[in-house]
Amino acid sequence: MRTRSVVVYTVLRLLLFVVPFGIMMLFPIMREFSWLAAIFAALIGLSLSMLLLRRPLDEVTSDLAERRARARGQVSDEDAEDAAVDDSEPGTTGQV
Repeated sequence: MRTRSVVVYTVLRLLLFVVPFGIMMLFPIMREFSWLAAIFAALIGLSLSMLLLRRPLDEVTSDLAERRARARGQVSDEDAEDAAVDDSEPGTTGQV
């Protein structure tokens, strides 16, 4: 598994929470209700991460899926298709 993609995704998710939380803590009313600022920052961070972090999330999940498949000894669909084409008779392309 690529640790770089996991670290990048984690840091970006934390930033999407910390930055709105810090901005809200600048307001005097939010200093009194810091728990409310944390809830709002979590909602803002979740919304922004769904919009902006789709590609890093896809990288992390595909890396996790590859790692799980290797641990189980499963063959991916692409590898199975390549093996089927390699095992086909010489002179045929495998197409109808």
